[in-house]
Amino acid sequence: MKKVHQSSSSVLAFALCSLLFFTACDNDDDNPPASNTITDIVVASADFNTLEAAVLKANLQTTLSGTGPFTVFAPDDAAFTASGITTTVLNTLTQADVQKLLLYHTIPAKVLAADVPSGPNAKVVTANGDSVFVTRNANSVFVNGVRVTQADINADNGVVHRIGRVLNVPVGNTVQTAQASVTVLDSLVKAVLRANNAPGGDPTLIATLSTARITVFAPTNAAFIQLLGALGVSKIDDIPVATLLAVLRYHVVGGRAFSSDLANGNLAMLAGGNTSINLTNGTGGGPSITGNGNAGNRSNISTTNIVSTNGVVHLIDRVLLP
Repeated sequence: MKKVHQSSSSVLAFALCSLLFFTACDNDDDNPPASNTITDIVVASADFNTLEAAVLKANLQTTLSGTGPFTVFAPDDAAFTASGITTTVLNTLTQADVQKLLLYHTIPAKVLAADVPSGPNAKVVTANGDSVFVTRNANSVFVNGVRVTQADINADNGVVHRIGRVLNVPVGNTVQTAQASVTVLDSLVKAVLRANNAPGGDPTLIATLSTARITVFAPTNAAFIQLLGALGVSKIDDIPVATLLAVLRYHVVGGRAFSSDLANGNLAMLAGGNTSINLTNGTGGGPSITGNGNAGNRSNISTTNIVSTNGVVHLIDRVLLP
């Protein structure tokens, strides 16, 4: 009788264990692990509110929850504010515009920080068909010269890198980029047209600026107003064409030089002569550039890393003099 009782107890214990096992399995099925897609990361972060609004405006939340893999260079709220893009500004843009902007920040592959090639400006095609340029050096990882402030935020479908500025989508070549910034670079455009078209000018100037791989330190309208005052003239047409050509050529560097490529010291200009770069003595501790003929009066590099299809543009607040 005792033996039979032990056998019945064993059977009962086995049955209870089995029941508990299958119940646990059923509970697992009812409560699958929480997803951690790129969309989930953006929504969950307290620092990605503007980015979340942009994702919703662009209707990309499903895409960024898909299988991917994706790499997203994600501007945080401070980056959007620093770039002049608020939720109010986003509301004035079309869905297509916001979608293009976000896809320019997205690579259709998983690229960890360690996967970025050492050295400057490796070209990577983005999800909207344009290109960004990634750099890894001793200071950090950069995309289009913009620092990655937090790398390798892993997602189920890729990786997120937090960045400190919004990347600008190229609107065209360097000349077209200046023409698109009429309120800031109208005087520069007029100067280039005069230097290209006036008798004694260089009829290849616009073609060179539109096709060569270059970096342009672009004086703003305010910079030209200051120059006209210093020269004692009232308009750009009063500047001798030869002088205008020499000055404009002194603002161009060969190759694509983002802010992350600049270093303290001399910078050789494409047409000859050097300027002087200082990364910390500009307004607010920012970078500056000084021409040989500027008598030590530095020009603040006020806006950096405006990408064009053939190079990059940096805005400066004083015309450089050779």
